[in-house]
Amino acid sequence: MAFAMCAGGLFLLGESPGHRLLGSLLVLGSIILVGLAVFARRGMTWRLTSDRLIERRNVFASSHQEMELIDVRSIEVSRSLLQRLLGLGTVAVASAASAEFLIVMSDIRNPQQVADIVRHARLKRLA
Repeated sequence: MAFAMCAGGLFLLGESPGHRLLGSLLVLGSIILVGLAVFARRGMTWRLTSDRLIERRNVFASSHQEMELIDVRSIEVSRSLLQRLLGLGTVAVASAASAEFLIVMSDIRNPQQVADIVRHARLKRLA
């Protein structure tokens, strides 16, 4: 979305002298969106211990989730086109304890490797 806003703003700045204000606002808005996304991303951490996966979010409010490795039901890896171009991906870990309990690790490097590490830790915990 930020990319589309920036592209539209740059188009208006370059092509249409009467729309410079709108073009500038679109470019500024896209910069703000990217800045907020980076800020929010820095406030999230994930940690894998020998028996659980822990997620902490400390952006505007604070939250803390823990999932027992023996409760892991599924691990899914997804990558949008932009994520693939940037070498990133999303790993979603669902819990068997609750259909609504999910830990989502967004925009991480080497998502397949992260998923494999969680799978391996789960199998080790089950053994």
